[in-house]
Amino acid sequence: MSDVDPGALGGQTQEPSGLRLVATLGIAGLISGLAIAGVYQITKPIIDRNMAEALRRAVYKVVPGSATMQKMVLRESRLVVVAEDEQTTDPVIYGAYGEGGDFKGYAIENNGPGFQDNIQVLYGFDPARRLVIGMEILESRETPGLGDKIYKDADFVANFADLAVEPEIVVVKGGRKAENQVDAITGATISSKAVVKIINGGNGRWLPELPEPGQEPAYVAPPAVEEDVEEDKSASHRPGGKRGREEG
Repeated sequence: MSDVDPGALGGQTQEPSGLRLVATLGIAGLISGLAIAGVYQITKPIIDRNMAEALRRAVYKVVPGSATMQKMVLRESRLVVVAEDEQTTDPVIYGAYGEGGDFKGYAIENNGPGFQDNIQVLYGFDPARRLVIGMEILESRETPGLGDKIYKDADFVANFADLAVEPEIVVVKGGRKAENQVDAITGATISSKAVVKIINGGNGRWLPELPEPGQEPAYVAPPAVEEDVEEDKSASHRPGGKRGREEG
């Protein structure tokens, strides 16, 4: 029996209708959208926690000697301590404190254009000595091998260990000769100047708003987690719990 072309016998292959194609694409798009939304909802808390932990480590790095921190916002020209996860549109700064709650300095975040893209900078500031005391690049897309030295070059980063902010931080070549100078990276002068400009901008924004040295907001220990309190209460009433042992 020979093969016969259906078209030769007048048969036609039925094409799917336009409505069916649209419906299929719509369902596929809906499923994809739901999948993306679901993945986002699952991963967002993890991403937020990782970002918060990375910021915490950066604060401790730019403010030497710090062991804890608290988030502050500027409201009505006054620094107010807020919860770390509080969402706010108010300007944010971080206070860094030692083990005993003694104030060590502020961590100031600011950003601005670099050679390739925006650069996100976090730097420490000691108000008593009027010095920048550390610098960390939080985000940068500067040229690999050149501009990325703003965070890979230890000598450049060391410029910000004890850097005077007055009259203003300036970039120089050939080595620092004054306390307010930063030695530029060879081949990456634009990126070097960008970092300094960002820090000067942060200083201009924040320094006039900071309280007098010694008047910084005191460290406020986070409240005890309610679930832990309830668990402790129930444990004290269980046989073998703290109260049971005392009474036994």
